[in-house]
Amino acid sequence: MIRDVQPADLPALLALWLDSTTAAHPFIDPEYWQQSLPIVRDSYLPGARTWVYVEGQCLLGFISVMNASFVGALFVAQHATGRGIGHALLSEAKRHFAALSLEVYQKNTAAVAFYHRNGFRIEDSAWQEETQHPTWIMHWQADQMPSQ
Repeated sequence: MIRDVQPADLPALLALWLDSTTAAHPFIDPEYWQQSLPIVRDSYLPGARTWVYVEGQCLLGFISVMNASFVGALFVAQHATGRGIGHALLSEAKRHFAALSLEVYQKNTAAVAFYHRNGFRIEDSAWQEETQHPTWIMHWQADQMPSQ
């Protein structure tokens, strides 16, 4: 079930974020993510529109959209990947926004492929000074036709 995030979800959401982002980015020192946790908790999440995917009492994934169009986070618990949860969360965000953009590390090839499968296209590249790694800027538009 997908629903809006609730304050009680925050501890599980932050634990999922830290675990998933560390696993998805083995090329970045895990300490970077540990140090980023307060910023995610105190700045990014309060200003974002966030939906969570829950089964029973277990939070299995979430998506956060910031600034009315930027996907700041999309993460699924490692043990629940491959079940369509990420696609379902992305579809929920697409129902609310006519266009979405995001930034993904170029080395995170699984995520880049996932976003391509879900209609996102690379529009630009960027350099993350803090992590010293290149990223792709990807965009999705509601009126885009999926490529065959």
